[in-house]
Amino acid sequence: MNHQKKGVKFGRKRGQRKAFMKGLMVSLVTHGKIETTDTRAKALRPEIEKLVTLAKKNTTAALRLLISRLGSKDAATKLFYDIAPQYKERNGGYTRIIKISKIRKGDDAALSQIEFV
Repeated sequence: MNHQKKGVKFGRKRGQRKAFMKGLMVSLVTHGKIETTDTRAKALRPEIEKLVTLAKKNTTAALRLLISRLGSKDAATKLFYDIAPQYKERNGGYTRIIKISKIRKGDDAALSQIEFV
């Protein structure tokens, strides 16, 4: 039975999956929007929204947690100082997923674009 099993495994082990999600989060923060598969975008959305909510606290402890969770000091500072203040009055819903009509040629995966609102 698969009761209360949350999240997608992406055919990877736990450590690989965490590193993969970190890479996606760093890319989204540094570029503002990324093009990826539907499944990856849907898995990325709750993770990045938790980080934006953490960055909105505007404390040193929050910045240190961001650095540890993203693994990149540059991305964490950009999220903390540039992106999070834009959403000070917003209670969630910081990202948007737009389905693109493109399909990846290699494996016929449907592509989406995830971006900050």
